[in-house]
Amino acid sequence: MNERKLLSLLGLAAKAGKVASGEFSTEKAVKTGKAYLVLVAEEASGNTKKKFLNMCAYYKVPCYFFGEKAALGKAIGKEFRASLALLDENLGRAVEKQMENVADPKIAEQKGQVVKCRESECMKLPGK
Repeated sequence: MNERKLLSLLGLAAKAGKVASGEFSTEKAVKTGKAYLVLVAEEASGNTKKKFLNMCAYYKVPCYFFGEKAALGKAIGKEFRASLALLDENLGRAVEKQMENVADPKIAEQKGQVVKCRESECMKLPGK
């Protein structure tokens, strides 16, 4: 249920024009200080995950691993997307709140579902 709500929020953000999707656009949004939250697909390559974790830690942007490429892309009305950045602070907070609700400790531990990176340190929520 919460996962569906989170994807709906991503769709709303996309309709509002507050999403940068794709690796290049996401990277640009983070480096220019426009990104408030970054989502990376769980099935993204190890290199992509490492790149965004390091970049988000350096620029102090929250970073989450969530969902599949196809699901993230479909939520924002595109094909598959390995990464996306939310450009609106309030939508970013709402998505972050939903991410914490999705990260049920028992389920996340089994699936390796959510990784959160905030400030200069990366911490693992139950899972990954």
